[in-house]
Amino acid sequence: MKPAPDVLLSVQNVSKVFGGLAALHEVSFAVRSREICGVIGPNGAGKSTLFDLISGAKAPSAGAIIFSGAEISALAMHQRARRGIIRTFQLANTFDSLTVEENVLIGAEDHHRRKLLAAATHLGAYRIDLETARKRAHEIMDVVGIGQLSQTPAAQLTFGQQRLVSVARALAGDAKLILLDEPAAGLSAGEVKHLCDAILRVQATGATVLIIEHNVNLIMQICGHVVVMHLGEKIGDGTPAEVQKSEQVLEAYLGT
Repeated sequence: MKPAPDVLLSVQNVSKVFGGLAALHEVSFAVRSREICGVIGPNGAGKSTLFDLISGAKAPSAGAIIFSGAEISALAMHQRARRGIIRTFQLANTFDSLTVEENVLIGAEDHHRRKLLAAATHLGAYRIDLETARKRAHEIMDVVGIGQLSQTPAAQLTFGQQRLVSVARALAGDAKLILLDEPAAGLSAGEVKHLCDAILRVQATGATVLIIEHNVNLIMQICGHVVVMHLGEKIGDGTPAEVQKSEQVLEAYLGT
């Protein structure tokens, strides 16, 4: 089935089986361009497996994943990254020996398009690209609330601060689709506020965000579209108001 013109990501009847156990069963949904879509569900619902299939960490057992109008089900993770799919993980994956600024710059710099000679000599277009990347990195750090830590080694940060660095690195890249895997885990209320501001700002620049999160209030606050998972199946798909009214969702997840 061909996705609608404004659909950036289409997950079509996707299943994943591990040793006879179905982690996902015929899951389908679509994410429109420049949308913030939240994926919620209890532990074991299949959310992280879903992200693995979209990012390329694992291949689906059945079904298709369409991105920007092309099927990417068989592409490796690095190939999908080059097409504009960037993912963060549940664990903070900072480079401890680098400063916060250097960590975020890894996301902001456009490595795969840089000319070898310019990169080797730090001349010409490389210098311009680096300054552009550094400017974007600092803008994102300020929005995320870690600007004052730019010269601090990542090893000296709290867990919550390291999570924000990982998120900032993903947001600083020129990605079409950003997959955020529980970005608010371990964050204080103030840090969650900075996180929400950063996600909304990146959306305003044209990015599309797909976010897994146990913080339901965060999802309902910033997402225009919510997908609800339970035991490997999709049980809800709609606006925050729509999924909160679903009896199946309330019984399986929200508990009211």
